Amino acid sequence: QVQLVESGGGLVQTGGSLTLSCAASRSIFSLSAMGWYRQAPGKQRDLVAQIGSGGRTDYADSVKGRFTISRDNAKNAVNLKMNSLKPEDTAVYYCHADYLNWNYWGQGTQVTVSS
Repeated sequence: QVQLVESGGGLVQTGGSLTLSCAASRSIFSLSAMGWYRQAPGKQRDLVAQIGSGGRTDYADSVKGRFTISRDNAKNAVNLKMNSLKPEDTAVYYCHADYLNWNYWGQGTQVTVSS
């Protein structure tokens, strides 16, 4: 079992920045991958960024160069730094962890970018 606790969503203007954090209930090194997905109204949940246990990162094309995912080993957490935010980034952002091929999700945090 893995519990994920998210923080950091909110309302920001176009061009602004936000940082999302997700703390896991077990060592992040025991997780195959940890990252963030997002879901806008009426759309499917898509990968935003993830980081593997070995440190490899993957990003959606739409966020490359604007978002950065990183690990905080001491807190068993991952952070998503989001810069140059656009209205199309508006969505509910979900933390995700892969542990022993099981998917675990956070409760979701709303990110709203106003134009």
